[in-house]
Amino acid sequence: MKLTIRNIRARAVQVPLKRPPRSASGEIPDAALVLIDIETNEGITGSSYLFAFMRSMLKPTVAMVEALAEMIKGDAVVPFEIEAKLRKRLTLQDSHGIAGQVIAGIDMAAWDAYAKGLGVPLVRALGGEVKPVRAYNSCGLWIKDPALLADEASQLIAEGGYSAVKLRIGRPNFKEDLAAVRNVKKRIGDDVLLMTDFNQSLTVNEAILRGCALDDEGLYWIEEPIRHDNYAGCAKIAAEVMTPIQIGENLLNTAEMQKAIDAEAAEFYMPDVQRIGGVTGWLRAAAIAQVYNLDLSSHLFPEFSAHLLAVTPTCHWLEYMDWGNTILQQPFVVKDGHVIIPDVAGAGITWNEEAVERYLAQ
Repeated sequence: MKLTIRNIRARAVQVPLKRPPRSASGEIPDAALVLIDIETNEGITGSSYLFAFMRSMLKPTVAMVEALAEMIKGDAVVPFEIEAKLRKRLTLQDSHGIAGQVIAGIDMAAWDAYAKGLGVPLVRALGGEVKPVRAYNSCGLWIKDPALLADEASQLIAEGGYSAVKLRIGRPNFKEDLAAVRNVKKRIGDDVLLMTDFNQSLTVNEAILRGCALDDEGLYWIEEPIRHDNYAGCAKIAAEVMTPIQIGENLLNTAEMQKAIDAEAAEFYMPDVQRIGGVTGWLRAAAIAQVYNLDLSSHLFPEFSAHLLAVTPTCHWLEYMDWGNTILQQPFVVKDGHVIIPDVAGAGITWNEEAVERYLAQ
């Protein structure tokens, strides 16, 4: 079915979180989300959401959606064409920051509408098949008293039969980080994998010292030890530390991904669909990862990431975060450590309008 854009609606919500994030880089008290709906003349609506990180970014993000919407009203829902048009119109301004994130959000909603027009799940519209996608639980184990983390790790594993969880580290006192790692590792044993994330909190030298000290702790990866765009520094760390280094959630486009790969900045990569350019940007990133035979995981947005990883040749891990569950009619199901892609048309996002109304940002 050929679809034509009639309107694009953006709504800001502040959603409570079951386990509010507290990392070495800061705290997030609730999920500041912008909901995007592409409404078509044919009655089909494509939906997506963006994570604005903080309340103060909600208003400008909504304003940017509304500004870009004016450029594509009346256009056909052809995601590649829409993405190319928006990036061309923003050539002089550049499409990073909020503009880039909004292009990604519109792109995701366009792909959702496109798949609904075909009457198939997004993964099938992309040429793949509906199947479970391996996930780790990333909904907890934030910076807190190390003595409290073992019980929480057990809870996280039980929530979906997970075989992997992620622990945040980067405390001022490394002894506390080490205690946190050992407490969790002792509880989960060798059958459950433990990922760790420094959230860009260290210097290069400190990252090497801590990374080498963690090499004997049985970690699956060490994520973002230093500033995300210091590819040379990441490469130095990767060369010194035996535990694989994971980066990528802050890659702004595939050109940056190529720079990181050229610098040999990491063993693992995990693009964020909001930052890498939506579904369209992810497909380009997946192609690059395939060329270099690099494992590709996802960051946030499990509703879209599950579809995308299912068509990614070097699919590695899906990061499961429940931040959008409260405003969804049917949150995605996790079973035996895998996210189950719903066999419905589109990405599988339908808003719980009662919850959306309740959490609208004022």
